[in-house]
This record gives sequence, C-alpha cells and structure tokens, in this order.
Amino acid sequence: MDPVRNPYAPGAGQRPPELAGRGRELDVFDVVLERIARGRPERSLMLTGLRGVGKTVLLNTLRSQAITRLWGTGKIEARPDQSLRRPVAAALHMAVRELAPRHRAPDRIDAFLGVLKAFAQRSAPTGRAGAAPKLRDRWQPGIDVPAATGRADSGDIEIDLVELLSDAAAVAADVGTGIAVFIDEMQDLGPEDVSALCAACHELSQLGAPLIVVGAGLPHLPAVLSAAKSYSERLFRYQRIDRLDRIAADQALCAPAEREEVEYEPKALDLLYEKSGGYPYFVQAYGKATWDHAPRSPITDADVRVAAPEAEAELAVGFFGSRFERATPAEREYMRAMATLSLVEGDAGGRDDMDAAVPTAEIARALGRKPASLSPARDALIKKGLIYSGERGTVAFTVPHFGRYLRTQPA
Repeated sequence: MDPVRNPYAPGAGQRPPELAGRGRELDVFDVVLERIARGRPERSLMLTGLRGVGKTVLLNTLRSQAITRLWGTGKIEARPDQSLRRPVAAALHMAVRELAPRHRAPDRIDAFLGVLKAFAQRSAPTGRAGAAPKLRDRWQPGIDVPAATGRADSGDIEIDLVELLSDAAAVAADVGTGIAVFIDEMQDLGPEDVSALCAACHELSQLGAPLIVVGAGLPHLPAVLSAAKSYSERLFRYQRIDRLDRIAADQALCAPAEREEVEYEPKALDLLYEKSGGYPYFVQAYGKATWDHAPRSPITDADVRVAAPEAEAELAVGFFGSRFERATPAEREYMRAMATLSLVEGDAGGRDDMDAAVPTAEIARALGRKPASLSPARDALIKKGLIYSGERGTVAFTVPHFGRYLRTQPA
C-alpha cells in the first residue's frame, strides 16, 4: 500500500476525508439557516460531546454552510484565562467585513465599526475604582473610524454584548442575510461571559434578529449555561455529538479507500470498530496505521492486528500521554482511582468503561481520604479539561478510552 495515497487524517480539528454520521446535524443547521432567512424565529445551537468525537470538525463544516449562504461568520476558541471581549470583537469584525461589500450604505458599516471599536477597547476596571485596563487587555483593532460613545462601552460585558450583537444583526438584516458566531471550547468561558452570552442570545431571539451563536463544548456545557441563566435550557438547541455507529464508522473507512481502489474484508472492519469504539479520531488513527501496514488490497483483519500496536502507541503519546503529563501527582492519583472505579461502574451498569461516570464519594473511599480533601484535585482536573461533572456528585473522563489507557500504565 502506497503511504503517499493514505487518505486518513487523524488530526485535531482536521476534517476527515469522509464526514460520516453527521448528516442529521448538517440538515438541522440547513433548516436553521433557511428559517432565519425567511424571518422565522430560531434558537442558537450548542454541540456537546467528549474529546475526539469531531465537534471542531463539525463546527467548521457548519460555518462553511453559513458562508455558502453568504452569511457573515466569525469563529473563536474560548480560553479559561481570556475575556470574551477581544475575541468576539475580532470575530464580528471578520463577519461584518464579509457583508460590507454588499451593503448600500457605507456609513452604516462605519457606525457599527465605531461601536465595535468601543466595545473592544473597553474593559471593566480592575483593582481600584477607575483603574485602566492592563496592557494585555488592550486591543487596537484595524478600524480606521473613531470609537463610538454611549453604545457597547459601559464596561459591563452583559450590557455591552447585547448592544453589540444587536447592532451586528441590524447590519446583516440590511443586506438580507445573517451573522453566525462560532465558539469552540465554550465550556472554558468565564461565568460573567457565559451569562452575557446567554443574555445576548435571549435578546436576539426575542427580537427575531438574524444572528445566532453556534457553540461546541464538553458534555457539561449545558450545566455551565444553566448555572449562568436558568432559562438557557430553553434558549438553545442542544445536540449531543457521540461516537459513530457501525454503519457510519465503516463509511468513514471504506469511502476514502474506495476512491483509492482499495477494499476492506468484513473481518477487518469488525476489528477496526472494536479497536476504535466508533470514535472518529480513533477511526482515523487506526485506519491510517492499518493502511500503512497492509501489503495489498483487500485489507484483512491480520493487517489490522499488525498495525494496531502502532496506532495505540501513537495515541498513547499524542492523545493520552500529553494530557496525562499536564496533571500533578495528586491529580494523577485521583484519575487512577477514577479509572479503576469506572471499569467497575461500567460493568455494573451494562456499559463499557469509557462511558462510566464515577461517584466522587467512591473515589474518596478508594483513596482513603475525605471528599473535601480531594476537591482541589478534582477542580483542577475540571479546569484542565481532563474530567467533567455531568451530574452532581459524579465525574467522568472527557477523553474516550482514557480510563483504559490509565489502567495499562504503571503506578
């Protein structure tokens, strides 16, 4: 098999050669865009799922759908240590620049850019009252018009964001289209920013304004939004992005291979699904390794068995190991206990271990510690995006197969 022709792409956010199993999500977004184009009310969209299920790939694909319909778009990646103000300003700047050539009144664009500049340069005072923002929080966007006054410049992110997004939606309405803001890793937004974003989406939905937010995040994103605003449960359309079923996983492997005139034997596909668990990132990783090791077509289950150790070694370093190395010794101890208990919980519940949530009380009991003493380790792991709390009193890994990986590592 020619490695140059290897069609598989196991990369972070890298679109696979065949986007299998996501037709429903793409169809739903098409309906959302069409309804907004016809002036119908619609909710913003939130994609949730574990790492490696293809949320970022899907987010980028949805953005491409919006661009095809001549929408203005912008995308940001949330970070725990960064305010929403600067990145959302940059995203809206990009979105409006896409719409500007079709707008008949340049002064309307300039007026919005003045508001955008005021929003970007304004930050809530830190330290003593009236203190200027730190240098790292200042941003000089490439906007030639002067900053507006009295609009989106109060310093209160909730007030300012509502005003800014409302003005952006008005610009889109002028040209008969919409604006979509895409936010990846949305669970990493700070509480004030989440609250502001919910308030802005609430206002836009009431106005029927042509602007939506499409977010992607870990499974506990709905809980993050609900903690900020109680009405968020009704404010957004939530879509859980999960592993691929058997048909979709086979399609992800076979369709690219067929374009290269290569086939798989049924037993090879059986084993690949068993190894990958249907997770898109793993499907690509095992597919790539198997292609490189297979001597000829059709690819057999023996080829998969020979290639599997290489795929697993690469995942152990790049996918699992890099995350494990970010944890402190205390955090690693906590995760090892989780890994042992998740297997027990999974067996008891009739599920496989990758989906099992573990009660925090059980972790404390296994480690011989009081639950309160383990809170710092648990909270740090949540902030690092290694575990999440989907239900009160339980935790689970954000990375599929992570428990299985930990159980193979020496203590």
